[in-house]
Amino acid sequence: MAKAILWTSDQAVSATGGACSKAWSATGVSIDSRAVEEGDLFVAIRGPNMDGHDFVADALARGAVAAVVDHVPAGIAKDAALLVVDDTDKALRMLGAQARARTSAKIVGVTGSVGKTGMKEALLAILSAQGATTATKGNLNNHWGLPLSLARMPEDTRYGVFEMGMNHPGELTTLSELARPHVAIITTVEKVHAQFFSSVEDIADAKAEIFAGMDSEGAAVLNRDNPHFDRLADAARAHGVTRIIGFGLSADAQCRAVSFEMDAEGADVVADIDGQRVTYRIGIPGRHWVGNSLGALAVVHALGCDVAAAAAALAKLRPLKGRGEKHSVTIPGGTFQLIDESYNASPVSMRAAIETLAACPVGNRGRRIAVLGDMLELGRETPELHAGLVNVLEEAGVDVVFAAGRAMAHLRDALTASMRGGYQPDSKHLASLVVAGIRPGDVVMVKGSAGSNMGQVVTALLALGEPARQSRENA
Repeated sequence: MAKAILWTSDQAVSATGGACSKAWSATGVSIDSRAVEEGDLFVAIRGPNMDGHDFVADALARGAVAAVVDHVPAGIAKDAALLVVDDTDKALRMLGAQARARTSAKIVGVTGSVGKTGMKEALLAILSAQGATTATKGNLNNHWGLPLSLARMPEDTRYGVFEMGMNHPGELTTLSELARPHVAIITTVEKVHAQFFSSVEDIADAKAEIFAGMDSEGAAVLNRDNPHFDRLADAARAHGVTRIIGFGLSADAQCRAVSFEMDAEGADVVADIDGQRVTYRIGIPGRHWVGNSLGALAVVHALGCDVAAAAAALAKLRPLKGRGEKHSVTIPGGTFQLIDESYNASPVSMRAAIETLAACPVGNRGRRIAVLGDMLELGRETPELHAGLVNVLEEAGVDVVFAAGRAMAHLRDALTASMRGGYQPDSKHLASLVVAGIRPGDVVMVKGSAGSNMGQVVTALLALGEPARQSRENA
């Protein structure tokens, strides 16, 4: 099936005010030449480390129908389709703004200290069953990612779900004013990016900037279990948003869990969504995902969509890569279970991952093993926040802890001798220790901030099963 046309040259000229050398029609938009697909419009962004103009020729060779540039790069064919603008960053924002203006889609803005991408993916899944839905791809949630995501939104989209991230004050205001969401959800407010803020209250205020682009008809969906609920609700009202919907386990939440039972693969939930009783299965494990599911259903309710159908769709959700994805790895003598949480980490998500590990049954003679890398951007509280994980680990019944990184040295020192599996200054050197220490029946959870590169440990553990897999394939 042929892709629908997303932008014509005339539409792009009208949106950006640029000049086009020839006519073209694009079916996609890209700012990364390595990810260009046939039919894309390539926008040559100037970043802090590289200039997209250096990759225009490569993008065109990969199938881009045209490129947005602020000058004609050297080595480009004379007949190349170029849209020349004054500023390519600004042109990308103008494409995003025009895409937002030309659609009648209901727009959902998603932010929060943790859980943004998971919430966005959950909303994408459950709203797609109710109409054409566009969402942020991956975690393209910054000053380039959001306008790019908007620019990729087809005009006939019914629902748009866009993730908005920040680590400094003022960032979300710009993003919200561009996306102009009808519904905004703040998953939670925690000590994340704390080194850039003087207090958690300041983080809450920065998250509340998501209301800046909303009007009085919009709805704010807020975590009733978070201590900053009232502060966020007041901020929403200050922006003219008077419809406040609380979600969570609290009895005060409009969208709350009546009861739930968790297991290693998910949870069965009975919920009250503003007076509507729904019973559903959530296909991702963890107490935090019970709360996330309530937030997603609160958004669906705010949009006026079918809550019961959305609840039923939650059973099909599965953990994302690096965010709780599970693997069964075959090694001599049996298998071990691997939980990949390597994408990122914060104190609150670390606790949630450890709780999920605690709920996983181990095999015969198996152990619960946590492999942990540094949690970054925590500021002055870094030592105590890492050392404090020992209490969570002990309460969860974790048997062995491997740790990597300067900050995790504080946890290593706090662990009892029997829990110390090994420590190294970085994940690369830790991986070999972990690989040597695994045995059949174990359940292993790997987690750390993106900068701690704990994915290297995951790769090494998965490689243990490669000989067995290859042997089966060759049989």
